[in-house]
Amino acid sequence: MTVNRIVHIFAGAIILASLALAHFLHNLGWLWVTVFVGANLFQSGLTDWCLLASILRKLGVPDQPPSCALPEAR
Repeated sequence: MTVNRIVHIFAGAIILASLALAHFLHNLGWLWVTVFVGANLFQSGLTDWCLLASILRKLGVPDQPPSCALPEAR
């Protein structure tokens, strides 16, 4: 898993969870979580900075997937 994939999965899961909570608990206040995540995605698209991505990088999650190329025979 890479930083980019984890950020997308996390954002999607939070959005779906807040929509489900708003629907099943009949409380539209949960939609503010969706607004916050959407605003954060918009901001990160403009500035190329995301707090979750920074935290994941500090935890050692790779930015790029490992190469599938085989090492050259010598």
